Amino acid sequence: MDRERAKAALDNLIKISRVHLYKPIQIAEILYRHRLDPTMNLLDKESYRSKSKKWRDEVSIDLLGRKCTSSAKFQDDLFNDTAIPPEVLNVLGQENLRTNGAVEAYIYSQFDNRHSQLSDALGYCLNSTKDTFDVKTFIDSFRSEAGLKRSLDKIYEIIVYALFATIIDELELTVQVSINKEKTYILQEFEDFTKNVLNIDFSKPIQIQKARIYRVGVTNAADRGLDMYANWGPAIQVKHLSLDVELAESIVDSVSSDKIIIVCKTAEKPVILSLLTQLGWKARIQSIITEDDLIRWYGRALHGKYSDQMGQRLLGVLAEEITQEFPSVDTQDNILTPRHYELIKDDFWVK
Repeated sequence: MDRERAKAALDNLIKISRVHLYKPIQIAEILYRHRLDPTMNLLDKESYRSKSKKWRDEVSIDLLGRKCTSSAKFQDDLFNDTAIPPEVLNVLGQENLRTNGAVEAYIYSQFDNRHSQLSDALGYCLNSTKDTFDVKTFIDSFRSEAGLKRSLDKIYEIIVYALFATIIDELELTVQVSINKEKTYILQEFEDFTKNVLNIDFSKPIQIQKARIYRVGVTNAADRGLDMYANWGPAIQVKHLSLDVELAESIVDSVSSDKIIIVCKTAEKPVILSLLTQLGWKARIQSIITEDDLIRWYGRALHGKYSDQMGQRLLGVLAEEITQEFPSVDTQDNILTPRHYELIKDDFWVK
């Protein structure tokens, strides 16, 4: 293994990582600890596999305000033969010692570049008004930057959530839960249950609440599972990727609902319909919403009859979700400042 091949493996890891770059940061932190203690054996994966997650989290919490929440298996894939196995890490470690930290500096320079691209794309949204924001332009800004494509699924999810939440709020939609009057004898027997679980008892046999939609959280590495759910029934799955039979099965199998809403690229709708019909699951799909639908609805909310009451609220929800999902990297001093990566020079690693 030579340094060119080791660098190629590192570059590939950075390329396929989402914008937070958790795995490259983990590699950088292993190299940093190895530089402080060169007796550390990089060929012994078990000596740093678990500890390096804590090292990574210390940095990511400081830089990003969050830490990796992927499954343990997905995190441990970092050291597979197709990523950065110990043999590759050992070469990177020797290069990092030779250059007094240039490989670490290289990884964090790629992190800065990625977040600079992200800042430009998000700045368009955060600095727009209802009259200047165009959702297609925003989506396309993530498609046009290679470093941001891996985060497009999250942007799609946020765009969908902001639109749905704003319209539902403007409709002042409510959800009513009540019992069959002929089943009051069951209520009498289980009133302690209904009061604690359903917020219903004999004094209040009907419960009315504001309709809401919720984001589940971080999408896992395989991009499967539930993205959003509503307190009136539907489960919402956002897909910007091409769908095949295996992925279609994973969507339906992973969501226990008979009211699934799928959001996808316009060109994917016929494929999805065909697959779901073929698999016998079409009945479980409440609707399929396309990117064209989203663009049309955003246009109405921002420029239509009721844009004065909806437009800025929609952009406000969008901006809030974006800020939470992609915290800005603090330009002030952070955990990396004392390492002075800006002073490191090397013709191969730092141009």
